[in-house]
Amino acid sequence: QVQLVESGGGLVQAGGSLRLSCAASGRTFSTYTMGWFRQAPGKEREFVAGIRWSGAMTSYADSVKGRFTISRDNAKNTVYLQMNSLKPEDTAVYYCAAATGVAVTTVSEYEYDYWGQGTQVTVSS
Repeated sequence: QVQLVESGGGLVQAGGSLRLSCAASGRTFSTYTMGWFRQAPGKEREFVAGIRWSGAMTSYADSVKGRFTISRDNAKNTVYLQMNSLKPEDTAVYYCAAATGVAVTTVSEYEYDYWGQGTQVTVSS
C-alpha cells in the first residue's frame, strides 16, 4: 500500500512558476513508477509526466514539454513537478499516482494503482 499526498498548488499569473510535491508513505516507494496527471473542469484526466523508479527516465505530454520537469527523491519518498511558464490552459486539479510494472511512458490512468487527493492549480491570464 502507498498513500500519496500532494501539496504546492495555488493561484499564479500566466508566465509564473509553481512546484508541486507528492509525499508518499511506504517503504517500497523507490520501486514505483510515479506519474502526474491533471483534470480540468469538464475534461477527462490526462497524463502530464512520468518518472521511472530510479529517476533515470522521464516522459512528458507534448503540451508541457520544455516547461515542466518531473523529479523524485527516493530518500525523501517524494516526487516533484516543477512547472514553469504556466499558461491559463494549465489550470486543473493535479494528481500524483504510483504504479508498479509499467513503463514510464504509460499515459493511461488505469495503469496506475495509487492516487493522491489532488491539488488545485489555477493560472490567471
